[in-house]
Amino acid sequence: MSLFENAAAPLAERLRPKTLEEYVGQEHLLAPGKPLRAQIDRGDLRSLILWGPPGVGKTTLANLLARATQAEFVPFSAVLSSIKEIKEVMAAAEKGARVGRRTVLFIDEIHRFNKAQQDAFLPYVERGDIILIGATTENPSFEVISALLSRARVYALRPLTMEEIQGLVHRGLEYLHLRASDALIEQVAIHSNGDARAAYNLVELASAAAVNGEIPESALADVLQKRVLVYDKAGEEHFNLISALHKSVRSSDPDAALYWLARMLEGGEDRMYIARRLVRMAVEDIGLADPRAVEQAMACQQAVHFLGIPEGDQALAQCTLYLAIAAKSDAAYSALNSVMEVVRGGTAEPVPLHLRNAPTRAMKQWGYGAGYQHAHSQEDAVTAMECLPPSLAGRQFYLPTNRGLEQRISERLDELRRAKAERRS
Repeated sequence: MSLFENAAAPLAERLRPKTLEEYVGQEHLLAPGKPLRAQIDRGDLRSLILWGPPGVGKTTLANLLARATQAEFVPFSAVLSSIKEIKEVMAAAEKGARVGRRTVLFIDEIHRFNKAQQDAFLPYVERGDIILIGATTENPSFEVISALLSRARVYALRPLTMEEIQGLVHRGLEYLHLRASDALIEQVAIHSNGDARAAYNLVELASAAAVNGEIPESALADVLQKRVLVYDKAGEEHFNLISALHKSVRSSDPDAALYWLARMLEGGEDRMYIARRLVRMAVEDIGLADPRAVEQAMACQQAVHFLGIPEGDQALAQCTLYLAIAAKSDAAYSALNSVMEVVRGGTAEPVPLHLRNAPTRAMKQWGYGAGYQHAHSQEDAVTAMECLPPSLAGRQFYLPTNRGLEQRISERLDELRRAKAERRS
């Protein structure tokens, strides 16, 4: 009896599709004319990487691709397999290739193989002894060696839609000869979060409470544990979410910013990491348009440290809202970047003599401090003195915007520059 027919297997295994026609989702790859479907139709399957979240059908699709192209399917687990096992399979695939037999080597969680293990596949992929299909939940750009990536096409799989998950739930209920209300089916789809395996597991758990062939709506609440959102604090989703939060704040969208913040909080993100990033947003994207933004962000950091979870989360929300609504300017941030570019790309200009202190008589004789103008002795404390090195005299790095407090800063800066120009003339 195959795994597909094993009555003791989980429902998700029993209902695993046996043909591409039964496969649900990934229309952007498998609809007629789409890239992966075209490979299948030509019978020209090449090595590839299937990248996507859990439960979207990576393993199933790999198996179906092998069947559709009449290739032998050899599954591997990056967690359980050793180099020795890999070489044994490769040797068998090499012999098969000599007699025209194609082998699809499927590696689940390929990102867990180290560089040496991934290198072991290269000669066999290059010679065409195997068709390598890797599955990963992590960004292949970071987790798969470049030599393999250059020889395999990456296909990104998407979470299943609500409608697709609901269709699978109906299929599971029909298989179990059970009924359920539309409301229960919708809740299963919501809590599955685009994961077909999770949907089938929920149906199977809730089926134990069926009465007269129908699963009551209360059954779902009994079996449903707290939903774990797709979030890996050490993986790409960590960076995706903080990027979404930062860009929502920068775009002055408080509602979106709160949503991404909540996703991170619910995913268990380190609160102090979020607080540090809020401070960075205050400095980078708000700056002198609202100098209080940094004060608010630092106060938030202190509140989070003092209160902990969950009370400190409200401080994070409050600060996020403040930053999203605040006037925006990256003028100070850009000014520093411009100066750093000049400093790194030019010579180390000597400090002009008039800006140097002269604590000794000899230094005074050498001209240290000569021509220095003390600002407080000048009208409005404005001098005509040039403080940049001669080669940079007149350069303006800080260009304030007309947003928030920076509008007033811009007006003050214009006054200072006019006054200096008048005194110099």
